[in-house]
This record gives sequence, structure tokens and C-alpha cells, in this order.
Amino acid sequence: MSRREAGNAGAFYPNSKKEIESLIDTFNTILEKNLKDKELLKLKPKAIISPHAGYIYSGFTANFAHRLLANKEVKRVVVIGPSHHVYFKGVSGSFFESYETPLGEIAIDKDYLDVMQKLFNIGFIPKAHKLEHSTETQMPFIKHYQPKAEVIELIYGEVDFQEVAKIVSWLLEDSSTAVVISSDLSHFHSEEDAYALDGICINGIEKLDNDILNLGCEACGIVGVKALVQSAKEHNLKTTILDYRTSADVSGDKERVVGYLSVGFTK
Repeated sequence: MSRREAGNAGAFYPNSKKEIESLIDTFNTILEKNLKDKELLKLKPKAIISPHAGYIYSGFTANFAHRLLANKEVKRVVVIGPSHHVYFKGVSGSFFESYETPLGEIAIDKDYLDVMQKLFNIGFIPKAHKLEHSTETQMPFIKHYQPKAEVIELIYGEVDFQEVAKIVSWLLEDSSTAVVISSDLSHFHSEEDAYALDGICINGIEKLDNDILNLGCEACGIVGVKALVQSAKEHNLKTTILDYRTSADVSGDKERVVGYLSVGFTK
């Protein structure tokens, strides 16, 4: 169990370093060409919300957030996402030595995770980590932009967002740690309905108001999103909506779309 293998390489994202770096270069070329407010590129977020679909659909949106996250040098990045394949209760941590990516392995900060385990009763469900794409899709971006950083992967099952918020609040107090909350937005509605539902998510996140999120936000990582919203409010962080789009922007299918959002949280 020394390495968390890249179970989704070649599926959700390319399985070669060259292809991933080529995609990231393309994302950045498009970003720099079309971004009206170039000052955004100087943002130094403490935490981000990033989507986790296939890179062809949500890679641009995720890349924007991870590029900015790297503006602030940190020792470790803690990636928090929902379990899609395995049911369990609580939070499972990546108690491995390293994390495999096509860009090279990333060291896991196991000492830090050991401290977190004692503080927050974090468990270890190995099969929950094996194919979890919500967290894995973030790792190539981290390896590309922050090659010296270590990582911790936290996957949550059935758990109250308040419990995850305790973890996130503790992490936000550490200047050497950055937080990535992985979540897509609404799934398989018409584009018109997706805009309405995702608008609730965007409004609630922007205003750091979980009561708004409760009005109909259908984020698949809603537990993590609510945890960060509550923690960010406690820490007086400011939100910056970076990018929003739907799968229809790529597929052209406006009848069954998925929404993607990236957000930066800064002091």
C-alpha cells in the first residue's frame, strides 16, 4: 500500500506527461487570450473549488484555479472530494507513501495526515481511493504547478458537512497548506435548468451563504462546498468566481448537461 496508483489515467485525463502538459499549455493560451481582467492572474488563493470531470470538459475550468493556487508557495495541498464508487461513513485519508501521476509521483505528507487522523478521527478505506476521480483529477495539475509540494487526499462518504468544516477550518489556519475542494455542479438537466440550478450554487458560494446553497444547489461535492463556505466565512476569506461552463460547451448536447465551476478564496 505504498503508492496511491493513478487509476483514472487514460480515462478522465491523458496517461502521458506530454499530452497533459500540452493540454495545460492550450488551456493557458486560451485563458491569457480571452481573460479581460489580467489582474486575476495575480490572485493568491488559500483554497479553491475545482471541478473533476474529464479534462476535455472541465480541464480549462480546473486549470484556471490550480494555476492561481500555485501563486502562493505552500508545503502541502490537501485535496478533498466525494466518494463516487464506495459507500462508507466519515472521511478516509490517503495513508500511502506517494501518489502516482503521469507527470511523476507526488510525496504524501503522511506525518501531517497522522496528526489530522488523531484530531479528526480520519479513517482509511483503501478501496475508496483506488478509482476515485474527484480527487485524482486534481493531482496532475498540482504536480505541474507545484512540483515541490506534498499532497494529502481526503475522500468523504456519508458525513455531515460540519464535520468536514472542522477539518477545513483547521487547515486554513496553516499558512503552509492549501486546500482544494473538488466538486462538479448539476448533472443531466437541460442547459437552461442547469444555469438556474448552478446559479444558486454560484450565488451561495460567492456570498459565503450556505442557506442559499440549500435552496437548490445540486453540486455533487456539496458537503465539501458547504464545509469550505462555512470555514471561509469564519476566516473572513473573499471569493472570486473564476470560471463557469457546462458540458454543452464541448459536446453541443444541451439536453443533458453537467455544470463546472472554479472559485478562488483569498485573505
